[in-house]
Amino acid sequence: MGIIKMIILGLFIVFNIEARPISYSGGTTLMFKSDNVSNSVYLHYSPTYKYSIGIEKVKNKFYDNNKNYLRLTYLLNRKNTFTSQRNLYFQSGVMPNNTENIFYGVHGDWETRKLFIGFGIKDIQSKYGMDYKDEYLQLGFAPYVGDYNDLHTWIMLKTKKNTLTNKASTYPELKFFKGNALMKFGYGANTNWDLHFMYRF
Repeated sequence: MGIIKMIILGLFIVFNIEARPISYSGGTTLMFKSDNVSNSVYLHYSPTYKYSIGIEKVKNKFYDNNKNYLRLTYLLNRKNTFTSQRNLYFQSGVMPNNTENIFYGVHGDWETRKLFIGFGIKDIQSKYGMDYKDEYLQLGFAPYVGDYNDLHTWIMLKTKKNTLTNKASTYPELKFFKGNALMKFGYGANTNWDLHFMYRF
């Protein structure tokens, strides 16, 4: 493999737009997520590649309330090889006007240019007893390997469960990303639409 191809592959691995909760140093990211439990808009800034800080507005559909969080995501571990990358993140949030409303959790992934495995566990706590846990496991593969600036496509299978409904749902998900933009679409009988849009500035 030539030095140019190695550099391009290295950049692809480091800056891969796949839902990285931390951007490159000095980067800003805007995310929108929606599923059967909540809608959220999240804007964060990454002073370094190790962590990001941001604000998130969440509309909880189950409890019919709105919350605004200050968020911190920290990269606990990353392992790069020539063919794969592994990441483990700590995530947390607190409402500035009511510090008893918090969330925390971990999520991680391992991927090559063809295979992907991801997971997440999140514990949401509220002053008024509206607590719940959310967890997921995700497997996927890329039907083709694109070049650095191509449209990249992933076919995923996701299993998701929360303690609000206590119903696990396994459903297909499609992920597309190109340049600074990412879109994910999934649909399950117990979760309805699971959507994720992201753009990096």
